[in-house]
Amino acid sequence: MGETQVKTAHPKGLWVLFGTEMWERFNFYGMRALLTLFLVNSLLMKEEEASLIYGGFLGLCYLTPMLGGFVADRFLGNRNCILLGGLMMAVGQLLLFTSGSLFDSNLGLAKIIMYSALGVIVFGNGFFKPNISSMVGSLYPKQEKTKLDSAFTIFYMGINIGAFLGQSICPLLGDVKDVGGIRDIHAFRWGFMAASVAMFLGTILFYFLKNKYVVTPEGKPLGGLPSKNDASDFEEGEAQKANFSNKALVIAGIAFIALGFFFHYVVGQNLIYTLIYSSGLSLAGLIISDTSLTKIERDRIIVIYIVSFFIIFFWAAFEQAGSSLTFIADNQTDRNFFGWLMPPSMVQIFNGLFVVMLAVPFSILWDTLRAKGKEPISPVKLAVGLVVISISFFMIATQVSYIGTSGLLLVKWLILLYFLNTCAELCLSPIGLSLVGKLSPKRFSSLLYGVFFLSNASGYALGGTLGSILPATGDKFAKAKELGIDLQGVLDNKIVPTAEQLALLDQHQISAHNHFFAGFEIHNLYEFFMVFVVLTGIAAIVLFALTPFLKKMMHGVR
Repeated sequence: MGETQVKTAHPKGLWVLFGTEMWERFNFYGMRALLTLFLVNSLLMKEEEASLIYGGFLGLCYLTPMLGGFVADRFLGNRNCILLGGLMMAVGQLLLFTSGSLFDSNLGLAKIIMYSALGVIVFGNGFFKPNISSMVGSLYPKQEKTKLDSAFTIFYMGINIGAFLGQSICPLLGDVKDVGGIRDIHAFRWGFMAASVAMFLGTILFYFLKNKYVVTPEGKPLGGLPSKNDASDFEEGEAQKANFSNKALVIAGIAFIALGFFFHYVVGQNLIYTLIYSSGLSLAGLIISDTSLTKIERDRIIVIYIVSFFIIFFWAAFEQAGSSLTFIADNQTDRNFFGWLMPPSMVQIFNGLFVVMLAVPFSILWDTLRAKGKEPISPVKLAVGLVVISISFFMIATQVSYIGTSGLLLVKWLILLYFLNTCAELCLSPIGLSLVGKLSPKRFSSLLYGVFFLSNASGYALGGTLGSILPATGDKFAKAKELGIDLQGVLDNKIVPTAEQLALLDQHQISAHNHFFAGFEIHNLYEFFMVFVVLTGIAAIVLFALTPFLKKMMHGVR
């Protein structure tokens, strides 16, 4: 019995990584729930500006893991990077706390501190994120790699318990309204403070437990300095170092600059979004150009790229949670939940809650199907996820088409949306993570996780762009009416507003024109949500069609 026990249980190191990641996600999601509302209410930005900053910030958080993965692979090792990243993120939250304490007396300084805080968090996240994911895979011996799907699902639960705690505690402290519905704009800082404390806890926990539990199956410490790696850490016959020629590096550099010009000047993206899109593409090209790759390795990497591309559309829809859906929850939703009025930033909490409830059932589902030989290959699971998210946005689009500009959306529809989004996410995110682990050659594993996270980054950037085309919600029409302006008439170009009226609208952060997407004018919330239905629906259909081709290119990996 003793022997089989060892084989079936997950290594204890998984729980240490689980705990560290849990506190880190508490800090990240808690801050994220408050960020856009803080920007709009305390720092007095327009909603579309807040959406773009939010998308850019999230995107950069997934761009810096490239750097963190590289530094860990070559210089510092996973452990040191996790400790460094954790401390930086805690400091970043303290800076946000400072910004939230200063904005009354000095708005300009508070904005500068807010941008610096986001910058520090972005780099901290870069050192932290790729290193903790790649250590999960190394805890298992080679013959148990099939366990990775369930290991990542457990790990994913840790992420979401943290998210759930962060999204409940930070809004309770930070998103505060009095009986008359007037928001306390000074409370946000306490939410940021809670996030900072959580991050310090996670870092300290990892520091004290790492040597004992975070070890390979043979008991060697994991994630130490790369200079101490030996041949037994690699698969037989596998090249140990990536082999980039100078020519390849120069071409990648030129490609990066050329793509940058294209995205910035031709597509009209801001600098941060340009950086995200062009670095993703040039890095992907660089890895493929490596001369040491065998044909099978190259085929498998191409599968990672194709999958990453489709994931972009998923995250662009999913990430409306923190921008457009939070604004809708704030401004055009009846948030009465069994007699309790929820803070708007807290509606996102259902995502984390559902993941915690559903992660184990999904894990069991894959295991059962696998035992019967009926488990779909990973790309099919991903396509199913895209279909589900498409359906969820179609449902919300039909609901908003009934309420017009004056009605309120019932909070149950947003909760159902988050339920479906979570089912979609469980078909997609942990499966994608473990697919990269199964398909990537070891010498590229951190870099390829980086590419995979870049598809998240591009999704968030696209999500920020799409979130910023959110049409006016009910509160804006009511406010304009108070000011004596017929906003609908202005938006339909039936009324030409005076300069004075335009200034009034601007002062109340109301846009006087409809937004455009891909040449289409977005007139109302129904059309806004249909953008997501179409994008994710088309992506799902194409991915289904590509499945037989992908299956061949995966060379036996499922």
